[in-house]
Amino acid sequence: MWFSRLKAQDRHRPAQNVPNTAFGYHQGVSVLYCGIDEAGYGPMLGPLCVAASAFEVDDWKPGDPAPDLWEALDPAVCRAIKGAGKRIPVADSKKLKLANDGKRDPLTHLERGVLTHLDAWLDLPTSDEILIESLGAKLSDEPWYTGQVNDLPRASAASSIRIDANMLKHAGARSGVRLVGLWCVVLCEAPYNALIRTHGTKAATTAFASRKLIEQVLQFSSHEHVRIVCDRQGGRQHYGQSVSGLAGRGEAAVLDERERLSRYALDDRTTVAFMPEAENAHYPVALGSMTAKLVRELAMTRFNQYWSSRVPGLKSTAGYTTDARRWLVDAKEAIDSDTRARLVRLA
Repeated sequence: MWFSRLKAQDRHRPAQNVPNTAFGYHQGVSVLYCGIDEAGYGPMLGPLCVAASAFEVDDWKPGDPAPDLWEALDPAVCRAIKGAGKRIPVADSKKLKLANDGKRDPLTHLERGVLTHLDAWLDLPTSDEILIESLGAKLSDEPWYTGQVNDLPRASAASSIRIDANMLKHAGARSGVRLVGLWCVVLCEAPYNALIRTHGTKAATTAFASRKLIEQVLQFSSHEHVRIVCDRQGGRQHYGQSVSGLAGRGEAAVLDERERLSRYALDDRTTVAFMPEAENAHYPVALGSMTAKLVRELAMTRFNQYWSSRVPGLKSTAGYTTDARRWLVDAKEAIDSDTRARLVRLA
């Protein structure tokens, strides 16, 4: 297997200035390596999406740091659009979404990455509806999400996805890496606003979704060692309460709480870490970021299809605050006060 062929000092080369110390030192020979990230935390319109990916990685030795899956899956994947071509870029979703300039589908790289991973190890969805359902997610019953079902892939041919998937699966077989789970929690406007009203803080939304995903991983896994890495926002360092009591486990034990890393033991085989810019150091977090962003963009496609059918000539919106305010003005003829209250997310 790939890891057994590497020199100890070469097993992991983290992104510059991004520490990769979330794993620590534990006994074991393999690991379930998971990552969680969000898309849509900031917008005024549309859902918040939080996604998790889980990989089985063979030959994880005692004292090994987190596996570098970019290295393990090379030459099938790369870290940026610039290195793409035949390789599949896997990175922070913000770096992969293209401009809405009409030259290329803005979801080209996001769709390619997520669908290729699904086709390689799980199953290839043929529509946005099947994708969202297969991720365990659900859009709300509001009419702006329940309309037209859109085919996938939309930016390339299914045959191209399958070629990429074969390449990726071969790289995984060579290196002892395979995707075993991909999930997404979607918080549309009503549940998103309800969480803020109940807890009085916007952070409650991502905390709720992350807990659900961690519980999904714990219920799914019977692995000897489970390592979950979550991207974190802002300067918060204390997450012990957030990860305690998950899936029947008791209070989480604090292993580390500092500026660049917060890490907790849920039991003798499972740790959860929170770190900023985790998508740059941990491949499963990057794939989680891409999945969350793809689901949100597909939801916003439905959103814009619905409202443009109600208001001819209405320009689409991505839902971020400045443009959302413009959009609400442009769409006001079709939006009464009750609808506006159901549309707009609390700050």
